[in-house]
Amino acid sequence: MLDFVGLIWNQLILGPMVNSLVFLYVILFHNFGLSILVFTVIIRLVTMPLTLKQIRMTRGMSQIQPLVKALQQKYANDKASLSRETMALYKTHGVNPLGCLGPMFIQMPIWIGLYQGIIQTLPAQPEKLIGLSQKLYSWLPFVNEAVPLNSKFLWLDLALGPGEQNDFLLPALVGLSMWAVQKMSTVPSADARQAQTNQMMLWMMPLMLTFFSFQLPSGLALYWVASNLIQMGIQYFITGWGNLLPSRKTGPAPQTAPAQPVKEIVQDGNNGSDGKNSRGSNRDRPGTARRRTRSGRNRRNQPR
Repeated sequence: MLDFVGLIWNQLILGPMVNSLVFLYVILFHNFGLSILVFTVIIRLVTMPLTLKQIRMTRGMSQIQPLVKALQQKYANDKASLSRETMALYKTHGVNPLGCLGPMFIQMPIWIGLYQGIIQTLPAQPEKLIGLSQKLYSWLPFVNEAVPLNSKFLWLDLALGPGEQNDFLLPALVGLSMWAVQKMSTVPSADARQAQTNQMMLWMMPLMLTFFSFQLPSGLALYWVASNLIQMGIQYFITGWGNLLPSRKTGPAPQTAPAQPVKEIVQDGNNGSDGKNSRGSNRDRPGTARRRTRSGRNRRNQPR
């Protein structure tokens, strides 16, 4: 079973990824950094439908949070009814919590495949070049002649981890770009539990990727930075900057007018139809008529 899984992995993911990186390396002036950047753009274009679906699902889930909270309060002691009504609510509004996780599940095999692809495409030992040549397609032009590949890009050696090169800039860019993506896509929630979860995810993923980027090849960290920047661009054109930028204060909130006393409401001619006095016979009459009636009655009661 494991051999079959390994065969499928090599044939469907690792092999095409290695050959794509080498082919892009050849046509992009033998620059492996540009190869990773263009490869990232291609992957993001292929997964664009899932990304758009994730953004829409996230927005839809945030919009129905007040309704979900109301159901939780209504069926606090009936878990079966709560689950049934919540699923009905999701179906009515066309949202699915699992739809928010689709791109993440797709990204995981890409990260693992790219990690293995970089290690095999840029081997640390010369003897491993034989293994690389065996993975290259014979029918793909120029790829076999490109071996060995140049791993230098800007100040980096893409085959080595940033920690081995005393480089802190690339891991910082990984963490900062991931934090910006999380900040833009996170929608404020009135539910305290959901808000706490959002706050935890806001910092957990950036810190985790920053830690990994110190240990893994710099080429993978370069992919993360480029992928996060593209995600930010997609998110901006759909939802704007979201929570990334602080909201502008337009000034102090307008002060509401003081409440009008009940007696003034009853005697106010404009609100007479809404007020209630002690004499029900005058309830449906205009306010001015009631005032004339009261004044006439007072004159008759005056002593002569």
